[in-house]
Amino acid sequence: MANIVTSACCVVLAAVVVVYAQRRSQQGGRIQYEMIGSDVTMMCGTLESDASVTWKVNGTDVKADKVEGPRLILKEVALASNGLYSCFENPTGDLKDQITLRVGEPPKEPVVTCRSNTYPKGFYCTWHLPHPSYIPTEFEVSVKHGNKKLEFQKDPVHKNRCYVKYPELFSTNKYKVNVIAINALGNSSTYISFDEFSIVKPDPPEKLVANPVPNNVRRLEVTWNNPSTWPDAENFPLKYFLRYRPLILDQWQHVELSDSTSHTITDAYAGKEYIIQVAAKDTEIGTWSDWSVAIHATPWMEVPRQHITSTTEAGIAETSPSPAPPSAKPQLSAAMGGSSVLTCRADSL
Repeated sequence: MANIVTSACCVVLAAVVVVYAQRRSQQGGRIQYEMIGSDVTMMCGTLESDASVTWKVNGTDVKADKVEGPRLILKEVALASNGLYSCFENPTGDLKDQITLRVGEPPKEPVVTCRSNTYPKGFYCTWHLPHPSYIPTEFEVSVKHGNKKLEFQKDPVHKNRCYVKYPELFSTNKYKVNVIAINALGNSSTYISFDEFSIVKPDPPEKLVANPVPNNVRRLEVTWNNPSTWPDAENFPLKYFLRYRPLILDQWQHVELSDSTSHTITDAYAGKEYIIQVAAKDTEIGTWSDWSVAIHATPWMEVPRQHITSTTEAGIAETSPSPAPPSAKPQLSAAMGGSSVLTCRADSL
């Protein structure tokens, strides 16, 4: 029985080794990273300097600038040079080595942005490269409050984002975030420092609705909800900035409101469709949110009565139907407005 189990284990192990070898062969024996525009030399394994070899890339003969024994020399490589390079010993044609060439650049200084849309719970930071490096690049992140290193949680979906809890509120100590981009060709870093209040920016208000006021051709009742991400509107109230305009005009009208999630527009043009948006901001600190999703609404319109005309000659009464009034139901539109967040570039530590 023991021999049977041992034999079975050996068979499984052998299968795993074969699969691994196949995958390694498919992916190339090793990866060689080189900089765009550089001259590249690839060696065919450990063959002697006087060996004669043939090179192929992705199964096709290589148009090489130079072949010296087991060495392949490529001049000023570009992205088109990427591929799986294989070398075969002459005259047997035996495969001796495989190299996956990956051409790219060292990373530039990453762009780092931090924002608190859940004040006073915490903030998040994101980062990205301003230019592609074309090869795998990893990021190392550190966050400090004063001289104390803070723990953070990486976003499971957005790999270049992390979340940080505020260790204390109303602190005068600055927050410091350092992001290092690293790949096989080099590394680069960005360091930013900021105060707690400077990165506070709520998300836009939600569920914006505008309804006509019955029997009033110039009024619209507008209501909205606080952003659901804002955790404590009672102790950290928001103020609002409402803007509206008729579709026939480009100029916006604005109203700033304190601690109120409704407003009545009283100067609308009768019968004209309006576009309406609202933004939010902490009453004391931070910056305004982006604009909410835009909605469309039209003030109340009186339905014209039907007119009755008589035909005396035929003695038959005829009616002329009037056109149906336009719908006053708000319709969703695309979001408008841009974003404004704290963005800093590299400083020396």
